[in-house]
Amino acid sequence: MATILVIEDTLTQAEIMTGALRQAGFSTIAVTSSEDAKLKIDQQKPDAIVLDVVLPGASGFEFCRELKGNPNTRSIPVIMCSTKDGEMDRFWGIKQGADSYLTKPINTEELVRTVKLMVSAV
Repeated sequence: MATILVIEDTLTQAEIMTGALRQAGFSTIAVTSSEDAKLKIDQQKPDAIVLDVVLPGASGFEFCRELKGNPNTRSIPVIMCSTKDGEMDRFWGIKQGADSYLTKPINTEELVRTVKLMVSAV
């Protein structure tokens, strides 16, 4: 069973995402900041990461850039999620290394489909 790390500071959003992923057969870990995510990644390397853009501390953009710059984590697929849905926001997310960019409110079917694609590609 693939493990998905959900980094989301809004508890309702985190519950919606983790619930949909669990229902699809994934194991999930949820954290509310990039600092907590670093600890979890050190303990258990996830198969994919669902990453909010607006987070306390380092933003999702900064954290994605850090993950993709690290040889130990660069191969983990990152699905960025944001309320920012402009072309420039999407472009910037992909430029930081995100493998996919979804907008909020999250369409859970699209989230599950995207995670399945990312995990099967690894």
